[in-house]
Amino acid sequence: MNENIYDITIIGGGPIGMFAGFYSGLRNAKFQIIESLSELGGQVNALYPEKTILDVAGFTGLTGRELIKNLKSQLLTMNPEIKLNTTVNDVEKVDNLFKITTDKEITKSRAIIIATGNGSFKPRKLLAENADKFENKQIQYFIKNLDDYKNKTVLVAGGGDSAIDQALMLEKVAKKVYLLHRRNEFRGLERMVSTLKDSSVELITPYLIKKVEEIDNGQIELMAKKMRTDDEFINIDVDKMIVNYGFIANNKAMQAWKINLESNHRLLVVDETMATNIKNIYAIGDQATYQGKQTIIATGLGEVPLAVNGIMQNLYPDSNVPIHSTQLSK
Repeated sequence: MNENIYDITIIGGGPIGMFAGFYSGLRNAKFQIIESLSELGGQVNALYPEKTILDVAGFTGLTGRELIKNLKSQLLTMNPEIKLNTTVNDVEKVDNLFKITTDKEITKSRAIIIATGNGSFKPRKLLAENADKFENKQIQYFIKNLDDYKNKTVLVAGGGDSAIDQALMLEKVAKKVYLLHRRNEFRGLERMVSTLKDSSVELITPYLIKKVEEIDNGQIELMAKKMRTDDEFINIDVDKMIVNYGFIANNKAMQAWKINLESNHRLLVVDETMATNIKNIYAIGDQATYQGKQTIIATGLGEVPLAVNGIMQNLYPDSNVPIHSTQLSK
């Protein structure tokens, strides 16, 4: 067993967990970050490195890759203990500490911040005839490198913020971009929907892809059925297709822990300080839920100081909680 006792253990190394590490360092807390993936950054780094992030204050046109790079540089100023490729198998209360068992070691911590996002995730698949034959080839579920789409004809399937962002991002490099959605209305921020409608992206609504076929030039032909009709179809030839139907989350690993965390629809219920029902366990980011919660990066970043300052007040009640951010560096 690692006999080091941490003030704070942060479970999850996505953007919110990374910022929680930095802020913990500002409070002079001894902390570790445990991340199951091989690198920091969570879904943003793994799935959306080229996506433009719009909800981080002070930045315009920041990509997911740039956001993670900046957060990592910030985090490293605190000399963090980062444990990658590490899965938390169990958490239990032992006396006044938490015993954290991973697939690598056992450590102890006075407090825990859960920043696991939606847990493990996989994309919702395109349920169209022959689609599986073209996955990871002409059909992709996220954009790793924009250059792969340069001068290509591309179709994005989906109707939310991410699909809109991807279509607008591809417009800059692709020869032609389609955005196909099964409804006439898009579920994006109003400004982005307006930008989309003013762009060169061709909107195809309300249609659903039903079949995929390869054609002689290496392109694929997409057969799309108009919703609420019996036999109205269109065919679209593209070089590549991006499917953006969202992701299926899985938090089963957390359910096996010996602690009994209160949840609502698989999300952890927290109070106004981000505290769960178990003292000194806090949850932030997409994993935390409360009335009025908006699951965006800006919200998660704002939850970090609430959680860290709440923990430090519990652990060290005689310490002075900073009132203004400028006091943190003194």
